[in-house]
Amino acid sequence: MFNLLQAAQPAAGAQGSSMSFWIMIIVLFGIMWLFMIRPQRKQQKELEKFRSSLAKGTKVITAGGIYGVIDEVKERYVILKVDGDVKLRVDKSSIVKDNTADNA
Repeated sequence: MFNLLQAAQPAAGAQGSSMSFWIMIIVLFGIMWLFMIRPQRKQQKELEKFRSSLAKGTKVITAGGIYGVIDEVKERYVILKVDGDVKLRVDKSSIVKDNTADNA
């Protein structure tokens, strides 16, 4: 009878350590979401809001590092005036920064 009690005790201990393992996994996922995923989503929403509010005359920088002024806005792309009469058609998703405040 004593041997049966000793055999049952390790199983209960293993179940407790398994429960603490899952609690730690859940806590780590919560911390990761709080510090990594949530700020990234917020940044993506701000970038989408910026891209939807593009207007003629706004100075912008593309993902490729091209500086220009928006000459015309379409649904999926913008016409970017780069230098003099040089104009480029650029997809809205490649515009990453508003350069209006900079004097460059």
